[in-house]
Amino acid sequence: MGAVKTKRMPRAVREQQMLDAAVRIIGQRGYMAASMDEIAELAGVSKPLVYLYLNSKEDLFTACIRREAAALTEAVRTGVRRDLPADRQLWDGLQAFFAYTAEHPHGWSVLHLQARTHGEVFAAEVAAMREDIVAFVTQLIAAAARDAHRDPRMPEREVAGLAESLVGAAESLATWANATPGVTARQAAATLMNFAWAGLGNLMGGQMWTPPPGES
Repeated sequence: MGAVKTKRMPRAVREQQMLDAAVRIIGQRGYMAASMDEIAELAGVSKPLVYLYLNSKEDLFTACIRREAAALTEAVRTGVRRDLPADRQLWDGLQAFFAYTAEHPHGWSVLHLQARTHGEVFAAEVAAMREDIVAFVTQLIAAAARDAHRDPRMPEREVAGLAESLVGAAESLATWANATPGVTARQAAATLMNFAWAGLGNLMGGQMWTPPPGES
């Protein structure tokens, strides 16, 4: 195979092309199976140029994780209007989340599957993104409690647990939706709203389920 000829362009643009190629190949084939030769060829550059820009396969993967995490977090945050009722905010946030993961399936695979299973350093990058999203959802649930009660009694730990549960369900549902033909982002968001909001709505109304007496 001959040397890849590249047109001169700004470094930032070329680097994004490399990241685009890496996300696609890693998302399709997995981190271990992806080769720098494949990534360079898909990006239309030489392999030495990939190493010159991004140092190593590990650094390239880290850059992919950071870019995809930032884009997903931004999509969710900008998808929510904070002047709307709590259920509409949650609905809009879920739609934004599922729309992004559906439109960027390789990026979601990088974040949810590959980064979590190929080393503590990579997993830590995703954990930081997840903490940010959980904190955002926690704020939404806390705001809903304030809207429902002038003197809300829902404990902070309860709110945090609900946010963790909702984010975990969204992650699993996004992976399922991407692997299931015909499931749209709107349908996935509606499924989770139907599953979660009925329970959240009861909580906001002070109707909490409690274990039977005598059980620990």
